[in-house]
Amino acid sequence: MSDNKRGSIFGGKGYYIALILCAAAIGIMSYVYYTGQESPAVQTANIPVSVTEKPTLPTAPAPSGEPESTAPTAGKLAACLPVEGEVLSEYAMEVLSYNPTTRDWRVHNGVDIAAPAGTPVKAAADGQVYTVYEDDRMGMTVVIRHDGGYTTRYSSLSPDVSVSAGQTVSMGQTIGAVGTTALMENALGDHVHFTVTKNDKPVDPMSFVD
Repeated sequence: MSDNKRGSIFGGKGYYIALILCAAAIGIMSYVYYTGQESPAVQTANIPVSVTEKPTLPTAPAPSGEPESTAPTAGKLAACLPVEGEVLSEYAMEVLSYNPTTRDWRVHNGVDIAAPAGTPVKAAADGQVYTVYEDDRMGMTVVIRHDGGYTTRYSSLSPDVSVSAGQTVSMGQTIGAVGTTALMENALGDHVHFTVTKNDKPVDPMSFVD
């Protein structure tokens, strides 16, 4: 074989061999490069997690066996009866009550309390004297206004009343004396006709003082 033919054949094969060697070299270099790089490590950090605890509600104290204290009723005044004595006629606004003076049956807007003439009559509660006057039917009368819309009225008093309009009085303070000046109730003898209203509406005086 001539030298030209051998060079031609070798030259053709040499081209492919060189191409293969280059590809192999590129592959080897790529492998070395990538294997030489450290893969980023995935690290699990111990990050503390804040856990919000559910608030603990205060528990009620165990029963001690003692009764619970009760608050006073709103609007309730400390009150007392104007005199101590027998109740001759009770409050009666829903039924008719017999009046021995007029000898008929009618409603009764207060209580009649018997007491000897001259017995001190006391203010049933703290308040201010609204008026003092002599009523044609119920005799000498004192009217006192109190907190909460209450008004108390004391009738059949003796003429010598010891308070005047505008005067501030305290529960239990003497405002006058028992008399027999109520013409509509003179058959009952010496007594006090005691009435109570709240916002101008009649109230049972016994429930007021209770």
